[in-house]
Amino acid sequence: MAKQYETVIGLEVHVELATKTKIFCGCSTEFGGAPNTHTCPVCTGMPGSLPVLNKQVVEYAMAIGLASNCKITQVCKFDRKNYFYPDNPQNYQISQLYLPIARDGYLEIESGGLKKKVCIHEMHMEEDAGKLVHDEWDDTSLVDYNRSGVPLVEIVSEPDMRSAEEVISYLEKLRMMIQYLGASDCKLQEGSMRADVNLSVREAGSETLGTRTEMKNLNSFKAIARAIEGERERQIELLEEGKPVIQETRRWDDNKEHSYAMRSKEDAQDYRYFPEPDLVPIVISDEWIAEIKSRQPELRSEKLERYKAEFDIPQYDAEIITESKRMADIFEAATAVCKKPKKVANWLMVETLRLLKEHNMEPEDIRFSPENLGKLVELTEAGTINSSVAKEVFEKIFTDNINPEKYVEENGLKTVNDEGAMKAAIEKAIADNPKSVEDYLGGKEKAIGFLVGQVMKAMKGKANPGMVNQMLKEALQEH
Repeated sequence: MAKQYETVIGLEVHVELATKTKIFCGCSTEFGGAPNTHTCPVCTGMPGSLPVLNKQVVEYAMAIGLASNCKITQVCKFDRKNYFYPDNPQNYQISQLYLPIARDGYLEIESGGLKKKVCIHEMHMEEDAGKLVHDEWDDTSLVDYNRSGVPLVEIVSEPDMRSAEEVISYLEKLRMMIQYLGASDCKLQEGSMRADVNLSVREAGSETLGTRTEMKNLNSFKAIARAIEGERERQIELLEEGKPVIQETRRWDDNKEHSYAMRSKEDAQDYRYFPEPDLVPIVISDEWIAEIKSRQPELRSEKLERYKAEFDIPQYDAEIITESKRMADIFEAATAVCKKPKKVANWLMVETLRLLKEHNMEPEDIRFSPENLGKLVELTEAGTINSSVAKEVFEKIFTDNINPEKYVEENGLKTVNDEGAMKAAIEKAIADNPKSVEDYLGGKEKAIGFLVGQVMKAMKGKANPGMVNQMLKEALQEH
């Protein structure tokens, strides 16, 4: 009988914090600057330069720790992690080993209809390294130090996950929570959230952990899921052949759907950690913790409950809208303008999501103001514009954030309620389409749809469809 195997997974998640400046200097953290323009002697590791801790980094890390049910370490320290690599200008990284900012928390996840707790071992603050740029054409490597010194929180889970589904559920929960806190935008494609997967397999029923490998270079949830499946199969294959699994760091190539060894996996002692001599310990008072707690925003679970009670929208709508804090904020602000929560929800769930997909955007990239969406709902509900015009106007709101009232006025898009003009258009449609008239009078109700279309065309789409329908039926009865 073939052996059954269990996958054991723990994650190290690096989150880039949303501070305007770096962790130990005043350089900008903005993404996408020209190489080596957001740098200074501190973040490029020049001799004699001294780090100064950014208070906002500590507050963001505390906020994430508290939201993850962690205990805050009230006296925490920085340590030097020593290693030699070109993207690390100091030849050490300032991190936390002995007294990290937060410990012993958990997140509750749902996977396969079941709830489970994933425990968090610790969270620590640290600085990011630079970025190596390899030019294969002339076989050189360049270093961009813009990212060097960008503040990170590393969140280390216990090996509590057993499948790719559980891992994705945990990461989605973590990402959403951090976005709601405003501590990071957590964009995997820009590297502001990175997950390293520690994975081992063991025979089902065994209590002993197998030899783990660490998987790097995972920049999407899909890549993470594929890497987990690929590594699980590779390790099982080795065990089935009686070969050992080697503890190592592996790099995942998503294009080839294959991983390859980068280096042997280091343990803490390999990095010769020692206390950072240039930074004093951080003393966190009870008052400071209480202050951070009082500033914590409403998280998704609380929002869901409130939406159902306050706005009376279906559970499904509430879940879709609250998946993104940006979307939830727009929903609340637009509803405050027009007082039509269900209508706003529909615009967000249908047209907004469609346009986001078309433009290859995330909800966080939405730039239109909620006020303009609220005004559009008002115009539609008042019958000032019909639904097809409303869709046209919304596309302009989405791309250019135009004022819908002004745009409708300037482009003559208001619904025409001129009975005389409509009557003339109806008479022409009846005269030009005797077959459709005959079909309708013969009992084919659907035939009226074609005639309505002809009238709307003649009215350049600006007629009131309900009014056209009513007047057309009356005219056909008299025919």
